[in-house]
Order: sequence, then C-alpha cells, then structure tokens
Amino acid sequence: MAFTPAVVFDDVTFTWPDGSVALSHVSGAFSTGRTGLVGRNGSGKSTLLKLAAGELRPTTGHVTASGTVATLRQSLTLDTDRPVADLLGIADVLAAVRAVESGDVAEQHFDTIGDDWDVEARAHAALADAGLPPDALERRVAHLSGGEAMLVAIAGLRLRGADITLLDEPTNNLDRDARSRLGGMVRSWPGSLIVVSHDVELLELMDSTAELYENTLSVFGGPYSQWRAWLDTEQEAAKAAERTAANAVRVQKRERIEADEKLATRAQMGKKAQREKRVPLIVAHGRKMKAEVSAGKHRGEMRAREDDARAALDAAERRVREDDAIRIDLPDPSVAAGRRIATLGDGEREWILQGPERTALVGPNGAGKSTLLNQLLTGEGAPWRPAFTAEAHTDRIGHLAQRLDGLDENASAEENVRAAAPHVPDRELRNRLARFLIRGDAMRRPVRSLSGGERFRVALARMLLSEPPAQLLVLDEPTNNLDLDTVDQLVDALSQYRGAILVTSHDATFLDRLGIDLTLALDADGTLTEVPREMTS
Repeated sequence: MAFTPAVVFDDVTFTWPDGSVALSHVSGAFSTGRTGLVGRNGSGKSTLLKLAAGELRPTTGHVTASGTVATLRQSLTLDTDRPVADLLGIADVLAAVRAVESGDVAEQHFDTIGDDWDVEARAHAALADAGLPPDALERRVAHLSGGEAMLVAIAGLRLRGADITLLDEPTNNLDRDARSRLGGMVRSWPGSLIVVSHDVELLELMDSTAELYENTLSVFGGPYSQWRAWLDTEQEAAKAAERTAANAVRVQKRERIEADEKLATRAQMGKKAQREKRVPLIVAHGRKMKAEVSAGKHRGEMRAREDDARAALDAAERRVREDDAIRIDLPDPSVAAGRRIATLGDGEREWILQGPERTALVGPNGAGKSTLLNQLLTGEGAPWRPAFTAEAHTDRIGHLAQRLDGLDENASAEENVRAAAPHVPDRELRNRLARFLIRGDAMRRPVRSLSGGERFRVALARMLLSEPPAQLLVLDEPTNNLDLDTVDQLVDALSQYRGAILVTSHDATFLDRLGIDLTLALDADGTLTEVPREMTS
C-alpha cells in the first residue's frame, strides 16, 4: 500500500516562552488511516498533536495537514451545564433543523444546516455507540458520568467527520465497557485518526505505529505489537553490530600497535647498520628515506583502518538505545503468608486480603471504587454507601493516588521522599532516588516544576521507600498518563514487592502482568462479586 501523508512535519522546532525546547528539528509524516503515537513521557507527543491541530505554531519549520483537523477539547467534558448536543458538536445545526421544522424559514438556518438534515438521526446513532439512549440528546453534561461524557465527545468528533482527528490519551478513566465502545468507534473511524495512548489494546487497533524518540519521528506500518517485536529485533541486531564493531576497533588498534613496533625495530636495525658502516653512507641514506616514506604510508593506512572501525562503532552505538529503567532493591515488609492485611465487604459478604497477595478492584466508572479505597485508608465511611466494609489490619499502608496529589508541591523530590524515610542517611537516600532515575537537578527542584513522569517516580519512590516498609500498597489507577516504558518500570518495581497490593485499574493488560491473585468486581449498586480467575485472563 502506498504511503499517503495526512500530517507532515518539516524540520519543526518548538520552544516555550521560557526558552525551554519541547521539540527540536523534527521531520516526518503521519499516514492516512489510524496511527498510534507512542513515546516516553516528556518526549513531546502532546506538543506534536497541538502543532498538528494548529493550537500551537512552530518556532521554526512547517506543519502541513492534508484536510480539516479536529481534536478533543478536554474542557468540554468539564463544563457540566452544556447540553449533550453541544458536547457532540451539533447544537447549532440541530437547533437550526428544529427551527425550520417548527416553521421558521430564516435563511441563516439553511446556511447553518447545509446538507446535515439528518443530523438528529446520526446523533442518536452516535449516542448508541456511546451506550446512551436517544433521549440523552436532551440532557445536560452534568447528567453523564465522566466516562460517558468522554465517549460522547469522541462520538461527536466521529459524527462531524473531519479529515484528520487527534486524540490524546482517550482511554484515561474509561471503564472496560467504555473502552470496548471506544474500540468499536475506532474500528470504523471514517477519516484519518492519530491517537496518543499507553493503552495496548487500543494501540492494537491501529494501522500504523509512530514513535517520537529523541526528536525523531518514525512510522511503522503495523499495530503496536508488531512494532514492538520489530524494535526488539532491531535492538538485538544493533547490540550485535555494536559488539562486532567494538571488536573490530580492538583488532585494528592491536594491528596498528604491532605494525608500529615492527617499523620501530626496522628503524633501529637500519641505524645500527649505518653506525657499523656495513653499507655505504649514500645507500644507507637512500634506504632510510625509502623506509620512512613506506613507514609513513603504512602508518597512515593502519590509522585510516582504525578510524574507519571507530566510525563504524560510533554508528553502531547510536543505534543502541540506552533508555534508563528503574532498578531498586526493596526492603522486606515482613508480611507472612496468610497474615490478615485488610477486609473488604458490601454488607452481604466479606473478603480477607492476606499477604503477600495481589488484589484487583474493578468495576464501572461511578461504582464507588475510589470511595472504598478512601474508607480503607482513612477509616471514614461514606454515608451514601453505609454497607461498605473496608478495614485495614495494619497501619503500614502506602498509597499511590490517581492524581499524584499527595506530594508537597513546593518541596523538592528529595524532601518529599525524606518525609517518608526520615532516618535514612542523606547519601543512602540519594542513592535510592538515583535508582528511580531521580538525579541531580531533578532531585532538588520543587515538585511543581517536574514533568509528569518525574512526578510519578517521586510518588512511587516515596511509597516504596517509606520506613518502616509498607505492608499494604493501595494503588488507584496507577497507569493513567504513564508511557509504556514507565508502565514496564512500575510492573518491574511491584514484582519485587513482598507485601500485599490492592489496585483499582481499568487497564486489563497491566493487571494481567501484575499477577493478580484475587479480583473483586464492584457493581453500580454497591455489590461486590469475586471474579473467577479464568474470567480475568
């Protein structure tokens, strides 16, 4: 299939008003169809989308889109007084159609309607895609859950049919049903679609996978799993090439040194022969000049070979990614097998969380999962859910909040972690933070100035390095806004943890990798149900 560009970036640099560079000399193109855009937190993915949408202008370079561009405005879902029709983006057209149907034949109504006379029928179909009845068109956004509002806004983009649509982390805070419905919309998306996401299931629906890595935009013709397999193979080949090139440098260096030693020996022998007058002076001088020319040529050839080998090694090294990963040694929280850690219940049944076990709490948006976690953490029940039972049997609890809002914004990363581990010597604390990739300036800057990925690592370090070690970790949607590499790091860190874990997440892939022992589903009516293990795989 021929590559047809939808959005082209030509040597684009973008600098923020404070002088910090978000993107530097980025060139590349997104193809038509569905493209998943991946990259590490802070690599500039969201900035790239804003440039494509025209919300930002490049400092230098050019961005060209082949058609109309639409993007999801997050503020729409926050203005709860807006009508659902406005969230769909059809309020003006719908009002004009209804005005004409009621007998108002003003010309501006026909101009507004254009060819969209069937807008109400198409709106009902869009609402059905979002799991809502036709009468939802008459509601206000306040009557929708956050997940429903997000789905309606995305359905509205699909309904309006721009040539190119941009979505930034659309599955955040969507429950499993909503994610499934979004997947259905994506499969039949009418135009080109560019999606920034860490949701592997969504990325698998893409025709292409684009990566923004160190200001290089590359596009692979296939979904995420195929791109990941290609990247892993390419990196193995790059590492093999690096080893081969490094060995070639050693060989050339050794041969050059040996050649220099031979030339030096010959020169010494020539000088000795001249001193002993074994050959006439004029002959000795001629031999010396010829030897020096030959030696110089040979040294040049040997050094050229060595320089070529070093250049090949430099090229091979540039292919190998040296992406840092969290590497930590966690203290033992002393949680014996079978030790009662917490009790969860709904008034009818109770479940004992034992250590060290991994428990997942799943359910639709608005069911009360965060309320249940809060009751476990604070001991304070919710009046609207009196039947909930959430009791901790240990006071050593670590909490990773969904919005990472438990950090002291004005304190440094080091000070935030120090508050949880006051007795750890300064040098040891800094060494531990370095294993979380929190080093140098990032360690000393106020948390409010850190990137999303840095903030996450600070919160994770504070939770996992607390003293005494937490016996229970409570994680509320821990993968929201995390790039895929950081999710990998989180899974690796938690796999070493020897205490109990209670996690709520809509990310089925993450839960599967975490190795869940018990899954409890919380229904909208407040009922807890144990999910058989074979149904969670």
